[in-house]
Amino acid sequence: MLIANLWKAIILGIIEGITEWLPISSTGHLILVNEFIKMQESEDFMSMFNVVIQLGAILAVVVLFFHKLNPFSPQKNEREKHDTWQLWFKVVVAAAPAAILGLLFDDWLDEHLYNFVVVAFTLIIYGIAFIVIEKRNETHEPLIKSLNSLTYQTALIIGSFQVLSLIPGTSRSGATILGAILIGCSRYVATEFSFFLGIPIMFGASGLKIFKFLLKGNSFSVEQTLVLFIASAVAFFISIIAIKFLVDYLKRHNFSVFGKYRIALGAIVIAYWLIVKVL
Repeated sequence: MLIANLWKAIILGIIEGITEWLPISSTGHLILVNEFIKMQESEDFMSMFNVVIQLGAILAVVVLFFHKLNPFSPQKNEREKHDTWQLWFKVVVAAAPAAILGLLFDDWLDEHLYNFVVVAFTLIIYGIAFIVIEKRNETHEPLIKSLNSLTYQTALIIGSFQVLSLIPGTSRSGATILGAILIGCSRYVATEFSFFLGIPIMFGASGLKIFKFLLKGNSFSVEQTLVLFIASAVAFFISIIAIKFLVDYLKRHNFSVFGKYRIALGAIVIAYWLIVKVL
């Protein structure tokens, strides 16, 4: 069973590493994949696992953007250090809405919304939104073209859009990127701020899931610890590739292709649900 679970952990880590940063919903994909690739673990463990492996993905951001995020870097002058602190303060402000509501409604969301029907519809809805907004952007010039131009008010509005990602299938990066673009951010600023915004959110969500897992009287076996570590490590390395790909991709393209992917995947999931679960 251990070998089988390790292979499944590798597959899930790859999926997490790719989908965490592309605006196509990592949680939604993990829920869908769990329909076909089931680990021989408890429901409590899998609920925690699907969130905690995102730590591996988030560490990729810390590594890739370490210099930009480090306010103590000796290579920065005083102005640059000040701007870095301001960026962190804006991230904290933006993270507050999702952190508060996520803490209050975590159990309810797990019980009522973590299923592939919800995922299918949110994939389609936000897929359409991406296509519509990118079509609108053909005639709109972004107002915010650098992170330093991002105000606290703008950061809070972007963070409010992140609340939408509490519904699985929405995509945390997708919701924040859409929100940022809607209020005038360039694609690059929207994407980069979404990367940074994920750091406190994912650390907080992972800590909450681990706490609740242990609070229910569970403990980590050696096998579970190994499975979680392997999946997180794979997610970390794949995330580095995915982030570099997305940053390079956005230099020449927009987000419409991700909207089309979401719509197609959502339609496939609905068809599967109708055939297997209803008929």
